[in-house]
Amino acid sequence: MQRRTVLALAALVGAGVLPLAPAQAQPQAPARGEILWDSYGVPHIYGKDEAAVFYGFGYATAQNHGDVVLKLYGQARGRAAEYFGASEVESDKWVLANDVYERAAEWYRKEPAAFRANLDAFAEGMNAYARAHPDKLDPAVRRVLPVSGVDVMAHAHKLMNFQYVAPAQRTLGGNADAGSNAWAVMPKKSASGNTLLLANPHLPWAPSQLTYFEADLNGPGFKMYGATQVGLPVLRFAFNERMGFTNTVNNILGATNYELKLADGGYVFDGQVRPFTTRTKTYKVRQPDGGLKTETLEIRSSVHGPVFARADGKTVAVRVAGLDRPGGLRQYWDMGKSKSFAEYQSVMKRLQVPSFNIVYADREGHIQYLLNGILPKHPDGDVRYWSGLVPGDTSKTLWTEIHAYEDLPKVVDPATGYVQNTNDPPWVSTWPQAIQAKDYPAYVASPGPMSLRAQHSSHLMADPPKITFDDFVRRKTSTHVLMADRVLDDLLAAAAGSADADVREAVAVLKAWDRTVDGGARGALLFETWARKFAGPNFLSDANYAVRWDAARPIDTPSGLKDPAAAVEMLKAAAVEARAQYGALDRPFGEVSRFNLGSVDLPGNGGFGNMGVFNVITWSPLKDGRRTPVHGETWVSMVEFSTPIKARGLMSYGNSTQPGSPHRSDQLEHLSKKTYRTLWTTRGEVERNLESRVAY
Repeated sequence: MQRRTVLALAALVGAGVLPLAPAQAQPQAPARGEILWDSYGVPHIYGKDEAAVFYGFGYATAQNHGDVVLKLYGQARGRAAEYFGASEVESDKWVLANDVYERAAEWYRKEPAAFRANLDAFAEGMNAYARAHPDKLDPAVRRVLPVSGVDVMAHAHKLMNFQYVAPAQRTLGGNADAGSNAWAVMPKKSASGNTLLLANPHLPWAPSQLTYFEADLNGPGFKMYGATQVGLPVLRFAFNERMGFTNTVNNILGATNYELKLADGGYVFDGQVRPFTTRTKTYKVRQPDGGLKTETLEIRSSVHGPVFARADGKTVAVRVAGLDRPGGLRQYWDMGKSKSFAEYQSVMKRLQVPSFNIVYADREGHIQYLLNGILPKHPDGDVRYWSGLVPGDTSKTLWTEIHAYEDLPKVVDPATGYVQNTNDPPWVSTWPQAIQAKDYPAYVASPGPMSLRAQHSSHLMADPPKITFDDFVRRKTSTHVLMADRVLDDLLAAAAGSADADVREAVAVLKAWDRTVDGGARGALLFETWARKFAGPNFLSDANYAVRWDAARPIDTPSGLKDPAAAVEMLKAAAVEARAQYGALDRPFGEVSRFNLGSVDLPGNGGFGNMGVFNVITWSPLKDGRRTPVHGETWVSMVEFSTPIKARGLMSYGNSTQPGSPHRSDQLEHLSKKTYRTLWTTRGEVERNLESRVAY
């Protein structure tokens, strides 16, 4: 049954953003906008102006992800410990030391009035949902309400600049990784003569700041369909009838961690001891009895930036590029509104989005790969040097300038007819190569090695002379294990004469294996167990291959077995381990690997990207004989810019994280079957698949 609700817009009216429309019990048309919710919980938002669309998007965000987003906004304020308790203290310290909220307020003030109104409208949409449905939100997160446009900006600032560019883990010691796939195909390589685009980010499945939200935004002169991280007011992965763009993580070195030499209560710089600049801030911590305890944080800064003491005893200062370049949200918004490739490029030249590989495609036939980001200029040094702890005792390492857009690696309309990226360096964004590492500073991106997933991606695009849209979709679902092609024949040959019973059984299973990680694949679990022994726990080492990765043959190496006898010994050990873990060497992959959310429990498919699997699922450790996704396939969209466009896609874990939502796991069956939804991009399609309607 459809439901129709009229939302109060008092705050927007009071701010002069939206005029008050007369309330009606059953209005025949929305006053300023409406949200049509389809049967997968996707909000299709129609507004009479930009602010009305942002308001609807904020309302929809609170309905589908309110608990997660309000917590994120509390964290971006640096007040999470006040709202949620002592577990949030370290998060607050990071935010406070880096002045995230104060800078966000400054950035908000620097936005044009119209875009400030959009941010305010998004926040007020969230507030309106919370007022209308307080029972739908966790009481703990309601402490964060009301939220403002500054909160929206602060969350985006924290996510972009202090999660992607300068994550706390990297400064304080630890790892911060993510992944994605992207393809764009020109008309010359498309069987239909139409441009094709794939968006396929890979991020954690647990609800967090990295969770994706699918939405459809429609207003005067613009339409954007796609997805973004929850809490952001703009789509980072978007398409419409004319164009589209997608992102993959590139780990561009937009931040530097400097190791300081301490002396006499200060630090050494250019041969002299300098005192730290110090200041204090206070924060509150919610106690178990509900009371609040005030704590004091002393913040030290050097000429580089804020200073942190690490658990390993080192003192590190972090310097982040782009903190003087607001406008990243507005840049994404304007990218989606661009009416030509030239206009899109002019938007990209702003360099306000601080990171990410960005892949573009349009109806006119243009495609682009760009190593986007705000990248400091250095006199020398490579990626390894600038991604580690850099000496902070000399001005020679203290950067002050950034590279212009023109300096960044990019490939536009290549002769090969396609671009691809799977988080690999930019040098093989098409094959044969259009750009070379030697033509750029060594710190721009690593020369290699190229991951097996990236090599698989390159072959999926480079090998066929022409690609149909249906073939494009099939190639996206590839669960083929490229690593098996590189070593399995040699392994089976080396083990063929073995008299060992475990080895002989393993050989029989692997001979019959189809070299996929599909749900029914028998032998995939055994090969995965062996591959960990051969290439290390993350499948990254090429030390045991006969031919190691070679920049001259980047998409066809490594290969072979350096020590066949040792590889056979690894196979015996893998057989023993696999039998103990899985009960049999030929246990079907999907009996162990499960897509399980709530009451939905289905056979899984997909595997580790470093084994050369394109359809990525990073599986959890085994527990009670089963494992579930921790990372991998999330949002997928595949578009052909035909007339009308064709669009297929999926939000693997569903489009809502709110407890009790039917849309938390309703797309897992598609994922299990390797099928995709038709994305309903027209109002007529949405009306035919309508779950509910909200007018405002």
